[in-house]
Amino acid sequence: MIISEKPKKKIPERKCIGCGESGPKSSLFRVVRSPEGTISLDFTGKISGRGAYICKKTACLRKVRKSNRLERNLDCEIPETVYNQLEKEMSENGG
Repeated sequence: MIISEKPKKKIPERKCIGCGESGPKSSLFRVVRSPEGTISLDFTGKISGRGAYICKKTACLRKVRKSNRLERNLDCEIPETVYNQLEKEMSENGG
C-alpha cells in the first residue's frame, strides 16, 4: 500500500518595492490604502484595499522614501506618521 504525502501548501510571495526582491508575504510589511483613502500598516495582510510591500530592511525604507515609490504605488500622498511607524516597526524587528 502506497501512502501519499500531503501536498505542500503554497506560500504566497510578494515583491518589495524598495529592492525588488521577492519573499514570503509574511516576511514583508504591507502598507494599504483602503477604499476610503486612509493609509495604514496591515500586519494581518487581510485589510481590503490597494497594498504595497516593503521588506524589513531600513535601506529599503530609505530608498522607498527618497524615490516616492510608495506614493506612486498607492497613488496618493503618504502621511509622515506611516513612515515613522514603519521605522519603529523595523527597529523593533531588527531591520
